[in-house]
Amino acid sequence: MTTYALSKPTNLDFEVGEIGNVPESWASPSQQGGYTVLLTDEKPKRGRLCVEIAKTERGSFGKAPFGNVMQIIDARPFRGKRLRFTGWARAQSVLCDWLRMSTSRAQAWMRVDRSLGTIGFLDNMQDRPIRSSNWTRFEIIGDIANDAEHLNLGLILQGKGKAWLDDLQIEVLGDGGIGNQPASQLTPRQLDNIIALTRLIGYVRFFHPTKTVARTNWNLFTINAVRHVENANSASELAQLLNDVFNPVAPSIQIDVSGSNLNLPTSMVKDLANSKVRFWQHHGVNLDGSRRMYTSKQRIGSNAHVSLLEPIRASLEGGVVALIPTTVPTKDSHSYEGTAFKKLGINLPPEWRPSSDDRSTRLASVILIWNVFQHFYPYFDVVDTDWHGELKRALLAAAKDENEEEFFATVERLIATLHDGHGAVIPNDRDSQTVFALHNVPAPVALDWVGDSIVVTAIGQNLDQDLEVGDVITEFGGQSIEANMAVIHDRISAATPGQLRFDMLARLIVGPHQSSFSFKVRSPTGQEKEISLMRKWTTDSSHIVRESRPEQGTELAEGVVYVDLTRKRGIHEFTRLLPKLANANGIVFDVRGYASFGYREVISYLIDEPVNSAQWHLPLIHKPDRRDMTYKFSNWQVKPKSPRLTPNVAFITDKRAISASETLLGIVEHYKLGEIVGESTAGTNGDVNPFTVPCGFTISWTGLRVLKQDGSQHHGVGIQPTIPVSRTIEGIAAGSDEFLERAVEALVQNIEQT
Repeated sequence: MTTYALSKPTNLDFEVGEIGNVPESWASPSQQGGYTVLLTDEKPKRGRLCVEIAKTERGSFGKAPFGNVMQIIDARPFRGKRLRFTGWARAQSVLCDWLRMSTSRAQAWMRVDRSLGTIGFLDNMQDRPIRSSNWTRFEIIGDIANDAEHLNLGLILQGKGKAWLDDLQIEVLGDGGIGNQPASQLTPRQLDNIIALTRLIGYVRFFHPTKTVARTNWNLFTINAVRHVENANSASELAQLLNDVFNPVAPSIQIDVSGSNLNLPTSMVKDLANSKVRFWQHHGVNLDGSRRMYTSKQRIGSNAHVSLLEPIRASLEGGVVALIPTTVPTKDSHSYEGTAFKKLGINLPPEWRPSSDDRSTRLASVILIWNVFQHFYPYFDVVDTDWHGELKRALLAAAKDENEEEFFATVERLIATLHDGHGAVIPNDRDSQTVFALHNVPAPVALDWVGDSIVVTAIGQNLDQDLEVGDVITEFGGQSIEANMAVIHDRISAATPGQLRFDMLARLIVGPHQSSFSFKVRSPTGQEKEISLMRKWTTDSSHIVRESRPEQGTELAEGVVYVDLTRKRGIHEFTRLLPKLANANGIVFDVRGYASFGYREVISYLIDEPVNSAQWHLPLIHKPDRRDMTYKFSNWQVKPKSPRLTPNVAFITDKRAISASETLLGIVEHYKLGEIVGESTAGTNGDVNPFTVPCGFTISWTGLRVLKQDGSQHHGVGIQPTIPVSRTIEGIAAGSDEFLERAVEALVQNIEQT
């Protein structure tokens, strides 16, 4: 097994090596993490041997997220080139062998590591895994950055079962970047053209109910449309180009210059009155078919939720208007159908792929992101955002961005204006958990805010540094704290100031594996110190530094027992503690973070009669721009269980408590089930509804509107403490857990009074 970079691709046919061992010149990072990698002569695609990845029962050194066989190659000979990585793979699961299909996922992958620890091209076939037990050819094409250092490639196995790999090839197709539009500034006329296109895409994609629209690849359509429409020099030319783009897909929509009188054709009006109609029904929005809660379906019926004779009449930027039917007759429906767009019609090399290095892909990504929120985001009424203004800013920035790193920052700034605690931009490499972790390693310290000061609250083991708990950071990376925060602030989406400040700290200290950084601190006694540390990643997450907390079931005071609901050990741990909790005179529940196990079960032992969750409101959208948006209400109930635990309980929490934790604390707050000690929570709840855009970024956001039990606002408000507590530098330096101490104090007082 090798872990160094080879000078060139080696042993791509796996014919060198001994059966039962890892192939020569190949590495297996997961070899002792629950997966085996070995050469085998079992049905190779070509030659004598192939490589096999297999899931075993357990690993010797922790659990790997997937099996992996890989090769690391010096990328310098390939800099500035476009590469094609091909080969053959198959997968097999014991359970599904008789179907000749697999529950396992075999995914070939290729990644470029650039200078300064950044990632260049990455494709791990997350969107097209190989499941068949027959040999299946794969192809990955990507451009190698001019500063590329390493080329990594191989095969991963997700899930149980086995996967095989054989007969690989690496081919240089030519210079990289061929077909990409270079960065250039949008003129005012071009900006108007693109904004007109943006709005029209949203209206047609989500509200024009033809089968063709549903089948169209909107990622490719939008890239194609950007290139066709952007350079229109007049309103009449823009109208013509928009018609050229949309009419093949949606022949019944109309586009003309402003002032034109657009109306539904008489024949269509007649058909609408005399037949059933097709219309869109959106429960939230479903963009990839993966989330059952959110659905976007075309329905057929006589009672559409939109008026049959009221199409969308849009006055668009650039001096054009459009008419888009929101219902189409089922009678002679073929006359309203076009041809689904599934392949780029522009003159591009056949191996070209959308990426952030291409200007039209960046603009298309902004267009598609903006439309999702324009029509479906449930919180614009409670956040202060000029969403149309943000579209302009994002388009202008995307046109000028030179690379993925710059565009990633542009998209983060756009999502940050939603003020959604679930809002996030996830780069391509996030699909590979290990890759993402290696480039987002936290520093071996824990930090927190005390007022406007950033204070060290915990330190990793074996650090040979003069760093102490309670030290205040005064400078980071050679810049003031204010300068660091200014860079981070506008790129984080958060619903409350507390969550924003916490997320800024988390962002401040992450970096690539084995990267070093320096900062200056001031001790509680006033001593100034300069500290240098290195980030190191471990498979068992031991590199993540956390403040110490008591063990589960610790008796904090006479009769007062501690339970941490954020530890990922399952409800069985709580169940094991039940006998002790049943005899306790007071219980402290720690919810400083995400509730990681059955909080409904916890609630059931604290109530005498059934209680209800918060209100879940699923958006029902039938008209564009969130016009007349209604909601489908639901909630759920928790019933009491025995034994009934003491009512003398306290829940300690802070800005890290989000989503499920807030569901738990919302019940506590509404039904007054105990004291809530500490800080307000993140103010973000509801199921996320992620989607992916052409550049490869995944956008996470909250697709559900959540209100408190009494119908009041939760988003941006959160759960407020009944006993507020603020940390102090003195307390941190002394090793005190001031939240926990205040909670115990309150419970002991109740016991004494009783």
